[in-house]
Amino acid sequence: MRTSSPFLLSTQRPWESVGLGIRRQVLTYDDRLMVVKVAFERGGIGSRHRHLHTQMTYVESGVFTVCVGDEKKVLVAGDSFHIPSDVWHGVECIEAGVLLDVFSPARTDFL
Repeated sequence: MRTSSPFLLSTQRPWESVGLGIRRQVLTYDDRLMVVKVAFERGGIGSRHRHLHTQMTYVESGVFTVCVGDEKKVLVAGDSFHIPSDVWHGVECIEAGVLLDVFSPARTDFL
């Protein structure tokens, strides 16, 4: 896998549509770690899924219903959540906002 350059300006990183009302921007990465910004319009749904990557997410803005395993909570700007490897999870956007996802190892399927 290639490594991103040391400095990445968000204005130079492309946004990718990944679902109705959802856009993703890969910010930086190497083999072991990846940071991704995901923008949601109100009503956008990140369908329940699982992957081998550990994921930690910071709610930059907005309001989200977040489901991790069997637990569900409403999170707002400043909150965060942790998803262990291979655990089912998903989100629903109640108020338009942005999530900042960190994955380990990097999600090569995003490149």
